[in-house]
Amino acid sequence: MTKQQANWSPYDNNGGTCVAVAGADYCVIAADTRMSTGYNILTRDYSKIIELADRCVMASSGFQADVRALQKVLASRHLIYQHQHNKQMSCPAMGQLLSNTLYYKRFFPYYSFNVLGGLDSEGKGCVFTYDAVGSYERVGYSSQGSGATLIMPFLDNQLKSPSPLLLPAKDAVTPLSESEAIDLVKTCFASATERDIYTGDKLEIVILNGSGIRREEMDLRKD
Repeated sequence: MTKQQANWSPYDNNGGTCVAVAGADYCVIAADTRMSTGYNILTRDYSKIIELADRCVMASSGFQADVRALQKVLASRHLIYQHQHNKQMSCPAMGQLLSNTLYYKRFFPYYSFNVLGGLDSEGKGCVFTYDAVGSYERVGYSSQGSGATLIMPFLDNQLKSPSPLLLPAKDAVTPLSESEAIDLVKTCFASATERDIYTGDKLEIVILNGSGIRREEMDLRKD
């Protein structure tokens, strides 16, 4: 008789895809709203994007319970920072805080894959991309989640950023205008939804620029 054993895991992967694109004076962050487990859709209207500060937004895929715990930690650390410094955290500072927070939990990680987008102190778009244990890089564009393997090759083809090894260092921001970047992101998701069962239902887009934050939505496939 074969020995049967029940395996339990503290982690799950709820799927979903996030994309961020930085421009000269804007940043576009987008994510779908489907949350799944296995072949089941848990909800079709779950936002993966959170506003961490006035000029800083984070989109996260992976295990949404860990994502929510991470968001609460970042929000409380940001509140402490505001009380101590009497100002909001800049996007690069929030990027470092997120890296430290993930790395601190590296032996029992937050199973979340994040992209952080916003404007730096000069008003330039910035995107930071992460792994689950806090290794991060400032880039011109990035994608995380179940559809990232489909979207990144397309973004590389359209926006290929210069090598970080080139000297003098080239700017990582993309050459597109804001409206072109939004259209590109919509195309990415329309394409990924055709092939990835964990991406779909609705696309939520957050645009940051000098005049503030605005949101757009687009319907995706529902099957």
